Amino acid sequence: MSKAPKKKWFVVLENETVDDCLKRMAAEGYVPIRRMEKPVFEETIENGNKVVKPVNQEIQFQGELTSDE
Repeated sequence: MSKAPKKKWFVVLENETVDDCLKRMAAEGYVPIRRMEKPVFEETIENGNKVVKPVNQEIQFQGELTSDE
């Protein structure tokens, strides 16, 4: 049987809230120790020029295993 990693990243999915993600982490036995936010960009061409625009914000939590089982 393989052991769960001591630290793991959880991404807030498109169809869930931050609270839902934290509950998912707790259900797997992790507590949040770090939060990161990254912008998601989209490239479009306007008037012959490449334009990069932010379209979304990706939120990630790093979780640490609460106990060694």
